[in-house]
Amino acid sequence: MVDRKSFMQVGHKGSLFSSFLYFDMSFMVWVLLGPLAVILAKDFNLDAAQKANLVALPVLGGSILRLVLGYLTDKIGPKLTGQIGLTLTLIPLLWGWQFADTMGDMYFVALMLGIAGASFAAALPLASSWYPPQYQGLAMGIAGAGNSGTIFATLFANRLAQHYGDWHIVFGLAMIPIVLTLVIFSLLAKDSPNKPKPKTLAEYGTVLKQKDSWLFCILYSVTFGGFVGMASYLTIFFNTQYGLAPVKAADFTTLCVIGGSFFRPVGGWLADKIGGIRMLMVLYGVVALMMAGISTLPSLSVTTILLFIAMMAFGMGNGSVFQLVPQRFKQEIGVITGIVGAAGGLGGFFLPKILGNLKLSTGSFTPGFLILSGIAVACVLLIAVVQGQWKRTWIGEGGKVKTSAPLDSVHA
Repeated sequence: MVDRKSFMQVGHKGSLFSSFLYFDMSFMVWVLLGPLAVILAKDFNLDAAQKANLVALPVLGGSILRLVLGYLTDKIGPKLTGQIGLTLTLIPLLWGWQFADTMGDMYFVALMLGIAGASFAAALPLASSWYPPQYQGLAMGIAGAGNSGTIFATLFANRLAQHYGDWHIVFGLAMIPIVLTLVIFSLLAKDSPNKPKPKTLAEYGTVLKQKDSWLFCILYSVTFGGFVGMASYLTIFFNTQYGLAPVKAADFTTLCVIGGSFFRPVGGWLADKIGGIRMLMVLYGVVALMMAGISTLPSLSVTTILLFIAMMAFGMGNGSVFQLVPQRFKQEIGVITGIVGAAGGLGGFFLPKILGNLKLSTGSFTPGFLILSGIAVACVLLIAVVQGQWKRTWIGEGGKVKTSAPLDSVHA
């Protein structure tokens, strides 16, 4: 069990807070088009598939660029990488504020917002590298709780657009917290002296040759992909299915997002305590049940409760996966974070596409949610198959990570 007092005596608090803030504000910007999509859909007369494309493109951009930032994190360190990421994030915000008047412009902005989503590949290694194995789940959970930035986007984006009568201003206002975060990050963040030596590109390739890399990619594409995909799409879902106005639809999205945002650290902490395997099997089972329930398209109140629980499970699943990742790939933390994070982004890209395209072709959200339920069931079965090998190689009794040997030397 993690001792909170001992946790407070190790690591580097400035870097941990900087990681959280960087991730938090970047995540807010990354999903900004989620709530705004309902307003943009009216202005540009978008169908269900086009709305899905608009909110999926930032996730795709983030998925691709996480590999780049993961590489830079290993080469030049997470602090400088984070500073570069924050600076470049200002480009799509400026474009959306001053120049975006066509759907072509908006697709460009959407894809470039992926720069903010790529923050994951620098923020989490910055926090992780300061903490010993027994505190990885909690440290990564705290830093990863920055996905709570979604709440700021869903709570304020449509309100600001409605207040000023122009959605462009939302992008301009979003530049303010990004600039402030850049300043604070530059002052407080510090690279750990325990950072592994940079690897060559050929050595990075060896990570992809290991089966565990692909297994973590699959698992995280469902947990993180589920969270960010839902966070991006739920405003559209509530608006389309239940006829809620843009601000109210975003408010209901906020209620659901809260579950995933604040329970990520709990997932990491519980994974430290009882083991990541047990946690993940339970959480994927919960997601499967909730998605199946939502597929029946019940009343608004019931749907909101089911979505809250599902988002809570997604968030805790994120923490549980990344309780295991740094332990299994300690010396390749930058690149594996980028690879697994990219997979999570791809999951978040496909989720709106599944819901939006099936809605357009069938006229109902039911098939989409049933498919999501089936994917979660498949994850339970996958873990059931691989857990024996994991326990024989790098996971000890009770599902907790072994710390007596260099975990990065174990090839599954």
